[in-house]
Amino acid sequence: MTKRLKSKHKVDRRLKANIWGRPKSPFNSRAYPPGQHGQNKKGKPTDYGVQLHAKQKLKAYYGNINERQFRNIYRKALSKKGDTTENLIALLESRLDTIIYRAKFAPTVFSARQMINHGHIRVNKKRVNIASYVVKGSDLIEIREKSKKLVIVEGSIQSKERDVPEYIQIDDKNKTAKLIRVPKFSEVPFPVVMEPNLVIEYYSR
Repeated sequence: MTKRLKSKHKVDRRLKANIWGRPKSPFNSRAYPPGQHGQNKKGKPTDYGVQLHAKQKLKAYYGNINERQFRNIYRKALSKKGDTTENLIALLESRLDTIIYRAKFAPTVFSARQMINHGHIRVNKKRVNIASYVVKGSDLIEIREKSKKLVIVEGSIQSKERDVPEYIQIDDKNKTAKLIRVPKFSEVPFPVVMEPNLVIEYYSR
């Protein structure tokens, strides 16, 4: 487990937003960056600073994807036909760890990734332990039989903190999920304002 993963609440304060919309985020009561001089940091950001901030927020939201991997996702979005912004979000929302999180099988993207890494997830009856696996519409995602009663899974499903979006089809009884369609940016339930267009500008400069 990385230091950043352990300190994800600090990410909220550093990026000046409750990234995951969690009620226990310290940003709710301390809406300024951490550190001795957090409340004194002022100044108008540059265009580059605004773009960088947008990229950091999007990376953090999807489980703090590393820079190399995130840049590769951008390149893949750029190579696809259509709007690059929509393509970028579509690729991020098609990741296995994102689907597990969206289906409420895990309370956070980080815990979804951990579940996948530990072999708790099956795709089309086969174990997949790669969090970045790209889910297709025909894929059936399920929690393996021995893991269905895990406290973290039961607690997440019963939580009223967030809802399952319409583009994810779930079976609570059997704990299975399907991506029935790739969502548009406007359909993704981000708890804070995300600006993927600025991320495209950042990498295009």
